[in-house]
Amino acid sequence: MSDSHDHDDPASTTAGEAADLENQAEGQLEAPSAEEEKVEELHLEVSIEKRGACQRHITVTIPREDIDRYFEREFTELVGSAQVPGFRPGRAPRKLIEHRFKKDVSERVKGNLLMDGIAQVSQKEDLSPISEPDLKLDAVELPDEGPMTFEFDLEVRPEFDLPQWKGLKIDKPVRNFTAADVDNALQNVLSRRGQLIPLEGPAGAGDYISTKLTFKDGERVLSHSDEELIRIRSVLSFRDGKIEGFDKLMEGVRGGETRVAQALLTEGAPLEELRGKTITAVFEVQEVKRLELPELTAELLHEIGGFESVAELRDAVKESLEKRLEHEQHQSAREQITAKLTVGADWDLPPDLLRRQGRREVQRAVMELQRSGFSDDEIKARENELRQNILGNTARALKEHFIFERIAEEEKIEPAEGDYDAEIRLIALQSEQTPRRVRAWLEKEGMMDVLRNQIIERKVIDLILSQAEFKEVPYTPEGIVAEAIDQGVGGAEESEIPQAQSETGHAPHEEGAKAAGESHWPPQR
Repeated sequence: MSDSHDHDDPASTTAGEAADLENQAEGQLEAPSAEEEKVEELHLEVSIEKRGACQRHITVTIPREDIDRYFEREFTELVGSAQVPGFRPGRAPRKLIEHRFKKDVSERVKGNLLMDGIAQVSQKEDLSPISEPDLKLDAVELPDEGPMTFEFDLEVRPEFDLPQWKGLKIDKPVRNFTAADVDNALQNVLSRRGQLIPLEGPAGAGDYISTKLTFKDGERVLSHSDEELIRIRSVLSFRDGKIEGFDKLMEGVRGGETRVAQALLTEGAPLEELRGKTITAVFEVQEVKRLELPELTAELLHEIGGFESVAELRDAVKESLEKRLEHEQHQSAREQITAKLTVGADWDLPPDLLRRQGRREVQRAVMELQRSGFSDDEIKARENELRQNILGNTARALKEHFIFERIAEEEKIEPAEGDYDAEIRLIALQSEQTPRRVRAWLEKEGMMDVLRNQIIERKVIDLILSQAEFKEVPYTPEGIVAEAIDQGVGGAEESEIPQAQSETGHAPHEEGAKAAGESHWPPQR
């Protein structure tokens, strides 16, 4: 290795010696020995200050002997390759090289000491970090004499005693779906292929308005959209707030009319000065539309999923309802487990951590809904609901995650590659995309670790449920109450829902056939 051998004059090396050295180098690359791989540890003095359940302030002191050792290694490597005017490469005096390259070498030594020091602290100390170290690099100085000291902040998993998770008592929602349930769900299926027809008369609940939408604080315009297509439901949900009684506000509205409402913004709104404030929403209605359902013909049966008969379609609809019931059972169980296991989890989680993790919690929830066959309308409504109380929802989710993670570690639960493939296939199936496209999107957005956590947490929940006691309770499906739009007071934001596209890059359905609470479909038959 370069830090343990002198650099010889290349001209004095014979061809045989060069071949020997080349073979030796190849052997080192192929099978480095344990001694060669061993790196001498730093002799660190580490002080860890606890500044909260998840916050640690760490001070590290590196003694002069380690600093000198790193300088020695850098200069030894440099002597053999440094180009100094008046000298052949590798022949300049070491003192001259040390003087000429001191600044550059000092920066490299400082960087290497910091990286190796932080790595050694994370290996030696029982910290369980959950974020990258917050280190102000420019504030660190490498002194000419004496030790080097640096400080950094680190967010860590809180320390806690694992609660008793075996033998929990869990309510399990159950339902035998009736013909009426299938009829209602079938209407949602047909609405997916429906057409929006201009309506001359007044609007009612369930109709659509095409409208300009402006949010205002007094006379100040906060955001504006030239066109929003909104279904009239009891609640209008947007990213940082909602309007209750939206169906009453729009009752009897016609094209050309303006309706004004008060919108309550959440405490988690992106614009701090607007949090918890009531602002004005102005709807300039351009047109009213009504959804006209298609006739269930043989052609439409085939288009929906290659079905040969209405009876076969109804069986598929019932299957879809049962799958969604499975999601409700899983979600209900998860909520009950979380409530029971986090009773003593009174950790004070830092707001910065909650804000950073908030988006990941929304991504996790969206993926969970996608794999369970929920429509984009339903997912968007849930996404907006999560964002409206982002700090509270994220705090609850993080506490849940920390406990599930500890159980996974103790029970040695890890995802297999087949688990990733199965999850991606489900998301692809329910969002009408190819598995290849879904995987590419997950990787591009850096969400494979979100998927990993989701797989592990589901396995932990399954383990807990395998040792739980159940009591069956009736389940009543809830209709869609809220209409969700991507508009926010601070402006439109990108949804976490990947847009369904065909391989040619076009949307699979025409714009006029907007879904109205539809479910996604099982594989075509």
